[in-house]
Amino acid sequence: MTDLQTRAAPSRAGALRRAAPALLGYAAVRALGLLVLFVWSAARDKSAYTLLTARWDALWYVRVAELGYGYEVRLPNGDVHSNLAFFPLLPWLERLVAAVSPLSYADGGFLVALSASLAAAWGIFAVADRVYGRRAGVCAVLLWAVLPVGIVQSMAYSESLFTALAAWSLYAVLTGRWVTAGALASLAGLTRPVGVAVVAAVWVAAIASFLAERRAAAKEGDSLTSAADEGRGSEGDGPTVPAAASRTRRVLGMLLAPLGTAGFVLWVGHRTGRGPLGYLDVQAGWRNGFDGGYAFARFVAEKFTSFPSALAGAGLIVGVVSVVWLYGVGVRQRQPLPLLVYTGIVTALALCASSYFGSKPRLLMPAFPLLLPLALALARQRMRRSAWVLGAVAVICSAYGAFWLNGSGPP
Repeated sequence: MTDLQTRAAPSRAGALRRAAPALLGYAAVRALGLLVLFVWSAARDKSAYTLLTARWDALWYVRVAELGYGYEVRLPNGDVHSNLAFFPLLPWLERLVAAVSPLSYADGGFLVALSASLAAAWGIFAVADRVYGRRAGVCAVLLWAVLPVGIVQSMAYSESLFTALAAWSLYAVLTGRWVTAGALASLAGLTRPVGVAVVAAVWVAAIASFLAERRAAAKEGDSLTSAADEGRGSEGDGPTVPAAASRTRRVLGMLLAPLGTAGFVLWVGHRTGRGPLGYLDVQAGWRNGFDGGYAFARFVAEKFTSFPSALAGAGLIVGVVSVVWLYGVGVRQRQPLPLLVYTGIVTALALCASSYFGSKPRLLMPAFPLLLPLALALARQRMRRSAWVLGAVAVICSAYGAFWLNGSGPP
């Protein structure tokens, strides 16, 4: 067991009290963002609630909840946009809310997003607190809240739900709760395709734990053998072996983790009649795939063909370099292995997807461990200074979120 796993976890009530400043701060930032959005939208004679619940992907999730799978749109260029591209957990929850209340599916999606965003904030705090302490945890949550596209956290999208499941699965790994980690990873795998990152984090952490235990047992065995050779051993001495129950829970967590992703992908393959790769064909209909970043690099390069767009191209390059740099800082700061694995996969999938370039900022949103180096730096500053910095960024990003959503917004 690692030091992070052997530290005692607080009780649920104690954990909530410890996280309260982060959750209150998060709620305040999101309330500010929604207030600015509603005022901005009213000034432009638009419905902010419609922007949050009935645009882009939110409509597709509602169609899954209402009509089930099989709905598709054929575009004039021959592309087929099928709702099989959207993973089922959010629509299931929308349907559940509508079944037990007078709310519509869209209302249910908004309620789930708001609740999940708070759960995600708590999970981010729990991970950061576990690794770097309480102040860093609070700063990490507030940094996640003030992301330029943080308004997506309050939309009827699946980002908040996925981030909540991913964060708590990672926390369960860090605290050695393998069955919980596997179950949450499975649910994350029913939420977004990038659920594979959570599965990989659970598997890599579990394998690393097994290897560490084997090395520790071998080292202890060598020490006991040496002691026995010197006549200092006692009958009954032997290497400390982890309990069989602990190993069983770890294996069970590993088995549970991929069930969500694998189950849905295989079901889509069966539904389409195209076998295990059927889901990739569905994504191809949306012109979405993984090309190692070639299409994105070409998209950025094309921005430099004229002066106004060149500024956007330079901004994209700065953004990508910043993301890579933050990941490198996390590696140098020796973040726990499951966080590095998870963040690396989420970042790679976001940056190297071959389509929907404008959506990359929100695709990176679940990669919250990228914020930990910044959170640690803020936590080392005086509280007043950190508060002023975060407050100013919150105001700017709230205005940007309202402008962005009233303009083009997420595809």
